[in-house]
Amino acid sequence: MGAHCCTSSGQIRFITQDTGGSDSEGESENEVVDPSPLASVVDANPSNKKIMESDIYALVMQSSGRWTDKKWLSKFSPTVPNFIAQRQLGLKRQCQFTHGDRCVLNSRFLPCCDLEIASYHRKKAFCGIYSENGDVFLSACQDQFIRVYDTRKENFKLIKTIKARDVGWSVLDTAFSPDGLYAAYSSWSDCIHLCSIYEDDDKHEALHFDPGDHSFCIFSLMFSSDNKEILGGANDGHLYVYDRESNQRTLKIKAHDDDVNTVRFADASSQIMYSGGDDGLCKVWDRRTLREERPVPVGIMAGHCDGITYIDTKGDARFFVSNSKDQTMKLWDVRCFSNQEGIEATKKVVSSQQWDYRWQKAPRRMTKKRDLEGDTSVMTYRGHCVLHTLIRCKFSPEASTGQRYIYTGCATGSVVVYDILTGKIVRKLNGHSSCVRDVSWHPYKNNIISTSWDGTLRLWYYNDNNAYTLEDCEKRVKHSDCSTKKTAKVKKTKRNSFPTLYN
Repeated sequence: MGAHCCTSSGQIRFITQDTGGSDSEGESENEVVDPSPLASVVDANPSNKKIMESDIYALVMQSSGRWTDKKWLSKFSPTVPNFIAQRQLGLKRQCQFTHGDRCVLNSRFLPCCDLEIASYHRKKAFCGIYSENGDVFLSACQDQFIRVYDTRKENFKLIKTIKARDVGWSVLDTAFSPDGLYAAYSSWSDCIHLCSIYEDDDKHEALHFDPGDHSFCIFSLMFSSDNKEILGGANDGHLYVYDRESNQRTLKIKAHDDDVNTVRFADASSQIMYSGGDDGLCKVWDRRTLREERPVPVGIMAGHCDGITYIDTKGDARFFVSNSKDQTMKLWDVRCFSNQEGIEATKKVVSSQQWDYRWQKAPRRMTKKRDLEGDTSVMTYRGHCVLHTLIRCKFSPEASTGQRYIYTGCATGSVVVYDILTGKIVRKLNGHSSCVRDVSWHPYKNNIISTSWDGTLRLWYYNDNNAYTLEDCEKRVKHSDCSTKKTAKVKKTKRNSFPTLYN
C-alpha cells in the first residue's frame, strides 16, 4: 500500500490509499501517541495591557460582579456570610443578591474535586457537551456509540445509546439542535447524521453535503439559532451550510488554504460566522455578503504560529477565543483585524513548522513567548498542551460566572481554567491519564465534565468540608455576627449521581 509525506501548512502527514487525503485528527490503525507530552509551560507573568484597554475588560468586570464588590473587598472578604450580612444591613440593592453577587460567590466555589461518571473500556472519548438547559449530556466515543444522559435532579443516568452510522475512524464532533430534541454528528463521511435524543423518537437520517470525489470529513459543526441551518467546516478547506427545510446544501465556500478545524456562529442572529484552520488564521464571515463564486471574509485575525484547533464565541458577535497547536489560546476582538503584513507573517511561520502534533511532542520553541507582526489578539493564554487531537476551549457560563473564565482541555490529561482578564490559571484539574479533548461547563451550576482519550468522563465539582452552605449561613447570621467559624459538610453522594453543590 503506497504512502507519501505531505507538508502542507507546515504539518507532516502520512497519507495512504485508505485515507485518500490529509487529516487533522488522524486516521491510522498504526497511530502512535506519545504518552508523555512536553509538560505545559505556565506563563507566570502574562501581559494584560491590551485587555485592560479593551471593552471586554469592563464587560467582564460588570457581568462577573467585580465592579460592585470593590469597596467591600477592603473590609470584607467575598464570602457567603458577609454577603448575607450586607443584605440584612440594607447594603444590597433591593435587599437581594444581584447576578454579579452570585458570580462573585460562585468564583469561590470553582470545581476542585472529580468523580468518574462513565467509562468506555479504554476506547477514546472524543466529544462531550451539555444541552443548552443543562438537562441532557451527550457523549461520543471511538466505539462508534453516542450516549445520551439525563442530568436532571443531580443524576447522570443513561437514557439512550445511538449506534453511529458511516463512521470512518471516530465520531469527531456533535451538536445539539436549539430545541434540544435532536443531535447532529460528523465523521469521515460525505454526510453528517441527524438523530433524535429521546427514546420515543427513532429518527436517524443522513444529511448529504456532496463535497466531491475525495475523502471528506466535517471536523466541526453547529446549528443556527433558528434551527433551520447547520454550519460545517471540512478537511477540504471549505465552509458548508446545510438547509434543513430544503434538505440540501445551500452554501459551499473556499475558506482556508488547509483543513477547516472549527466553525462557529457568532451570536443568535446566525449572520456572522467564525472559522479557524490549519493555516493558522481565524476568519470572520458575514452571511449577507457571501457569494460562492467570490467568497471574501469580513476580516482575518493573524497571530497564531500554528493551526487553529477550536474557536468559541462569547455570544456577542464581538469577542471569541481560539485554541492553537502553538500551545496558546488567544482572545480576539472582531473589530480589530490584522493587516496584510500580519497575515503573511502568520502564513510564513505556519508553513515553516516541521512537526506533527498528532504523535510528536511540541517543539521547545513553542514554549517561548513570541509576538508576530500584525497580531491583533487582545490576550494570549499559556499553560496547557495542545497535542494529539483538536482540543477544545470555551468561555465559562454567563449565568454562574459572568464569563469570567475560559477553560480548555489539555494533552497532559488536565482541565485548565484561566481568568480571562489576568491570563493566570485559577484551576488545573488533574485526574485523567490521557489527553482531555472536550470540556463542558454546566450552564447554571459549577460543574465541569471532561471527556478524555483514557475512555472516561469525569465530573468536576466543588467540595470542601469547611464550606458553608447558604442555608447554614442564613441561620447563623440571624443568631450571630457571622464571625464564629463552624463548618458545614458538603452532602455525600452516591457514585451514580452528581454531588449536591452549594453555590
